[in-house]
Amino acid sequence: MSGSTPFYQKHHRHYDRGYRSKELESAVSQYQSSSSSSYAARRSSSRASASAALSASSGHVIALHERTTPVPCSYTRLSSSYSDLEESRLSPMPKRAKPTYLAMDKENQIIGYVVPIFRGSHEYASGFSDTEEARVKESAGYMARRNLFTSGLEMERTEQTSRKVSMRESAERICLSKRIYENEEHHKRMNKDSLMHAPEFVIKPRSHTVWEKQCVRLHCTVSGWPEPRVVWYKNNVTIDPMAHPGKYKLESSYNVHSLEISRCDFDDTAQYRVSAMNSKGELSSFASIVVKRFKGEVEEALPMPRPRSTDNEDGLISEYGITFDTHIVDGFGVSFGREGETMSLGATVIISPNLARYQPEVQWYRDDVLLQPSKWCHMHWSGDKATLTLTHLNKEDEGLYTLRITTKSKYETYSAYVFVRDADAEVEGAPGAPLDVKCQDANKDYVIVTWKQPAVDGGSSILGYFVDRCEVGTTHWSQCNDTPIKFARFPVTGLVEGRSYTFRVRAVNKSGMSRPSRVSEVVAAMDPADRARMRGTSAPWTGQIIVTEEEPAEGVVPGRPKELEVTEATKNYVVLSWKPPGERGHEGIMYYVEKCVSGTDSWQRVNTEIPVKSPRFALFDLAEGKAYSFRVRCCNSAGVGEPSEATEATTVGDKLDIPSAPGRVVPTRNTDTSVVVSWEASRDAKELVGYYIEASIVGSNKFEPCNNKPVKGTRFICHGLVTGESYVFRVKALNAAGLSECSQQSEAIEVKAAIASPTPPYGISVLECVRDSMVLAWKQPTFIGGADITGYFVDYREVINGVPGTWHEANVKAVSDRAYRVSDLKENRKYQFQVRAANMAGVGIPSLPSGTFVCEEWTIAVPGPPHDLQVTEVRANTLVLLYKPPVYQGRDPVNGFYIDIKEADAEEEAWRGVNEKAVLTNYMKIKSLKEGETYVFRVRAQNKAGVGKSSEPTEPVLAETKPGTTEIVVDVDDDGVISMNFACSNLTPDSKFVWSKNYEEITDDTRITVATSGEKSKATFNMPAEDDIGIYSCAVTHTDGACSSYTLSAEELKKLLELSHDHKFPIIPLKTELAVELQEKGRIRFWLQAEKISANGKIEYVFNDNSLSQGEKYKMNFNKDTGVIEMIMESLLPEDEGTFTFQLQDGKATNQSSLVLIGDVFKGLQKESAFMRKEWHRKQGPHFVEYLSYEVTPECCVILKCKVGNIKKETVALWYKDGREVKGDEKLTFTEGVLKLEIAQISKKDAGVYEIVLKDDRGQDTSTLNLTEQGFRDLMNEVFSNIANSSTALKIQSTDEGIRLYSFVSYYNEALQVTWHHKDAAIAFTDRIKSGVVGEQLWLQITEPTEKDKGKYAIEFHDGKGGLKRTVELSGQAFDDAYAEFQRLKAAAIAERNRARVAGGLPDVVTIQELKALNLTCNISGEPLPEVVWLKNEREIVSDGHYVMKFEAGKYASFTITTVNTTDSGKYSILVKNKYGTESADFTVSVFSPDSKK
Repeated sequence: MSGSTPFYQKHHRHYDRGYRSKELESAVSQYQSSSSSSYAARRSSSRASASAALSASSGHVIALHERTTPVPCSYTRLSSSYSDLEESRLSPMPKRAKPTYLAMDKENQIIGYVVPIFRGSHEYASGFSDTEEARVKESAGYMARRNLFTSGLEMERTEQTSRKVSMRESAERICLSKRIYENEEHHKRMNKDSLMHAPEFVIKPRSHTVWEKQCVRLHCTVSGWPEPRVVWYKNNVTIDPMAHPGKYKLESSYNVHSLEISRCDFDDTAQYRVSAMNSKGELSSFASIVVKRFKGEVEEALPMPRPRSTDNEDGLISEYGITFDTHIVDGFGVSFGREGETMSLGATVIISPNLARYQPEVQWYRDDVLLQPSKWCHMHWSGDKATLTLTHLNKEDEGLYTLRITTKSKYETYSAYVFVRDADAEVEGAPGAPLDVKCQDANKDYVIVTWKQPAVDGGSSILGYFVDRCEVGTTHWSQCNDTPIKFARFPVTGLVEGRSYTFRVRAVNKSGMSRPSRVSEVVAAMDPADRARMRGTSAPWTGQIIVTEEEPAEGVVPGRPKELEVTEATKNYVVLSWKPPGERGHEGIMYYVEKCVSGTDSWQRVNTEIPVKSPRFALFDLAEGKAYSFRVRCCNSAGVGEPSEATEATTVGDKLDIPSAPGRVVPTRNTDTSVVVSWEASRDAKELVGYYIEASIVGSNKFEPCNNKPVKGTRFICHGLVTGESYVFRVKALNAAGLSECSQQSEAIEVKAAIASPTPPYGISVLECVRDSMVLAWKQPTFIGGADITGYFVDYREVINGVPGTWHEANVKAVSDRAYRVSDLKENRKYQFQVRAANMAGVGIPSLPSGTFVCEEWTIAVPGPPHDLQVTEVRANTLVLLYKPPVYQGRDPVNGFYIDIKEADAEEEAWRGVNEKAVLTNYMKIKSLKEGETYVFRVRAQNKAGVGKSSEPTEPVLAETKPGTTEIVVDVDDDGVISMNFACSNLTPDSKFVWSKNYEEITDDTRITVATSGEKSKATFNMPAEDDIGIYSCAVTHTDGACSSYTLSAEELKKLLELSHDHKFPIIPLKTELAVELQEKGRIRFWLQAEKISANGKIEYVFNDNSLSQGEKYKMNFNKDTGVIEMIMESLLPEDEGTFTFQLQDGKATNQSSLVLIGDVFKGLQKESAFMRKEWHRKQGPHFVEYLSYEVTPECCVILKCKVGNIKKETVALWYKDGREVKGDEKLTFTEGVLKLEIAQISKKDAGVYEIVLKDDRGQDTSTLNLTEQGFRDLMNEVFSNIANSSTALKIQSTDEGIRLYSFVSYYNEALQVTWHHKDAAIAFTDRIKSGVVGEQLWLQITEPTEKDKGKYAIEFHDGKGGLKRTVELSGQAFDDAYAEFQRLKAAAIAERNRARVAGGLPDVVTIQELKALNLTCNISGEPLPEVVWLKNEREIVSDGHYVMKFEAGKYASFTITTVNTTDSGKYSILVKNKYGTESADFTVSVFSPDSKK
């Protein structure tokens, strides 16, 4: 069946009848009928020929080449297909009429499609063959295919030739009729009276019924002159596509007007009207659209939709009778990203009421263009938050992003700008990547790639651009141009027809290559007509397919190409464009391009090797500045046609000039981080792409781009600027030719928020009312416009019978307070009021009218409401509430205030009092707040009559400490001046520090002087006294509530005054008082350290009220860097006993410190000094650094050692014990200044007094160690301690006698004392329980153990200190296992003792002479008595006369051979055995005869 489907239907996914548009079918029918009747009425003379031609075209089939475009729906477009025929008279061969593939009946109604039977997509794809062989093969293939469907070739050819001639004649008649018709139309236009007429609907819009979320289109055709203006209406409300981006789309083309509605919903169910109007009149036509929903999609819990309410002011339809309220909160702000990063934009959407499963329509726009989900942007809706994720940022993503939330009741939008900066260049100094790469004018083998230049050139001008292409399905990028081109447009040729490509662009400067741009959209190399058929709307499907024959192809040489022109010319290339010829046969055609230098007749073919398939061609390598003419020839298998008309001479060079520099640049303030920049557009700029704006901090001379994507307007908001900095701006324009010169720099502007008029005040209330006046109060505007409010204006109007009157000014001069008395009112009349705020920018808009108040005198006894509530000093747990007393006092004066508090979202019943006792002040610090909670406050005043009405509540206040919050710091300087200091880092240019006492601004400087510098302000007390006690606060205007307070109480004032006195009469602070220490040689050092003393400080040294001076006895020193003051004496004499004093003076600061050295303190210091002096003299020769001591090694070896210093080769060391010199041997070592004497196994004989003498020619030194009595005991205890520490854990061993417990030590000394314990009691040793030592093993033997012997055993080593115990548990399984092993060993020992044994007496070899007697005897033991057997050569011997064997007394066995002969030689054995075992003994008997021996 695939062969019966038209080729233009195969491009669609669905080509069944349901996919076709029924409105299109109807429109085509109306176009055909109306056009035919109109044509007949205007020209009766040509009606017959035109009708005949149309009938011929309807009743027959015209076979065209494979690139024929389907006929559009309108007759205007149908007739345009014949436009090529008007030049047929100038062609050597007549052109064919362009056929249609729609089959029509006599009434020109479409009845089906016409399908040629001789069609093949590859039949003429190759053009003409290069060789004769290929041409023959092609012709043979064609003939074979044709013969499959034809018979009687000659007859068919004759019939088809006549048909061909007939169709050509019909086409010529149609062409002639069309030319006559167009000539008449032209003359009508020249005659205005006959031309102008009122609008007329040729085709009216048709009503539709569609399903929800489908798209629908209404279209109509309107005639009239002048051309009518067409407006679409929905329920008589004009449709504005800009107000509903993406919802409505209006199109007008060739008098065909359409309205397209995207994703229809219930709101789109309405009556639509289209109105056409010109100077001759107006005409309207109506159509209805009904939107249906599939059953089950409506939530059951929702009521049915209500009809439109006529009193709905917004003209919106409420779905299900519910009005949705939409709020976008937590929106995204101005964002900055970098290429390659991922960015998410999100906002929280609150829709009330909150209905389950209800989802609003969420749309995202960039620069008012609706975004669709793609690999570059992902959209997500979570039920309460809309998120747009830009997965890989590129500069194309820069722009104004808008979130649009649409419900059935209304829509809300939220917008913010996104800036995308260039990624870091791969090569330093390389330019940024180009952007917005697009493909235009795509054809079979040709496409034009365009892009926009980057804003960043890397510091040097861009030399040009390289264009890369990549075939879809591959990853290989190939460069399209060998040399960089500066023009931002490049024709790419050499594409393969039918394949798809993507492109990218790279910029290059002298530093290197930029990163590649984002790739373009995929573009297919194909004929534009085929692309239009694939994208356009197909003809309506009627269910009929008419199959006819197509006349066979004939070799027709193509005609001349038409309308050849130079569409683009730069110094790098020239682009030619033309239209195919009318006569070209059935096969495809290709083209040769020829050029000629102007002034010559020498034509040169450009593409000699490969002809081009597209009617576009780009010529490169032309000489810049020369003029050329061009012409084109067509060719196919039949040959090369005649050339086209030559173009006019074209000079090679850039035709598009770089735009001129923009005009004057004017910056204006916007916010504290942005500036609005406007400029004059470039003059006479052609094909302007946009502008780049650059900014530079004044003085830096370094410009940075503000936008990386060109903007088309002449106004732009530059974001991301530093608050408080001054900037200058400049602008550059760009088009495809390049970037313009920079405009002149703007004037410098400081970045700060712009000043605007304030927003309206609100919360108007009445504070007092008398007969002819009322006192009003109101709240400050939420936005003051960036400048202080200079005053307020009050208006009033009288309300009579509910009808408000005219507004009147209550005050001509602005009032500064937020309360004002309106006079000249009339008693018992009703009034409304409004208030306007003013600042230096002007007077703002008035507030909403207040409620209606009656002007009547108040007579209540209690006071009126307080007013002007202000919250300040907000912290996480505290804040200060300020308020003003009521204007109306009541019968008695106000004597206190009560403050109420509640959470902001709590009910009215949640109000609670803060203070139980009324406060008299107009302020109160509220404590114990919960951090993060939002509160509101109100105040009530009281007098003797009671508590009055509460004030208006404050705005909600969040209890939190804002980042950067600072507090007042109290300081006392060096002169004793007391000051309060406050700093604020969030200042704005208009910020001021305002100091207050008890929350009333300080205006009198008699007691306090205020000085402000930069971000700091200081309030200095002139003469601190009790009058200064109070609460001091400092507030900074034009900030986010920067304020702090300090309470100066009586106690705090006393402390500050004391500190001030100390500063006025300073004392040099000391880190340390005067002290004394001994130094080398016994020198005495008196010293102290001052904490702070200048280089001009002076020191006075005093002893017993006598001043000391530098000399031989006293050495003074003062280190000014460290503040250390010292005095050094060589020695202390008796006359030096007394008091030493250091007196310090540094300017007016003084101090002193004394040290008393008398009595025992002086004598002790003098003695220690003498000793240290003696020690110093000792150390001048060989001496002991460490005196003689001992060390016990882990092996319990004792080493006597000492460390010596200042030795030389001649130094001698002599060891003595008890006055006797110890012989020097290998044990005496003298290395590294350490002397050692080793005692390997110490015992009592080693006790004594050891001495070592160190001497040489410089002197000697002696060290003694007493190792007698207690000294020796201490040494042995350390030895015992090492032995104990080396002991192993107690182990259990079974023997044949009992159980043995044992432990090993590394060394045993006979003096070691050990105690064995059983169950924590010392063991009394008996014959059954014994202890002992074997080598290094200490054991306890338990003979024949019993149950009583179970328990915990321990061995205790005594070392004169705490000792050491090793324990083991002999009980349970451990005892059972040991006892069983003991029994086994005991039994084995008994068996070993009682088994049969041969005790000895038998020789190994016996040599005996023949005939002698042999007697051998051995001892036998064993219990019971063993059995004795004698063997000879392993055989038992029986006692007889020759062998005599005896076993006597149970222990003597004898063996006798009475007469030995040679046969008695052999191996003999005795075998003894009993129940415990068997044992044998062997001997050999060798018998010799005397003769043989001789």
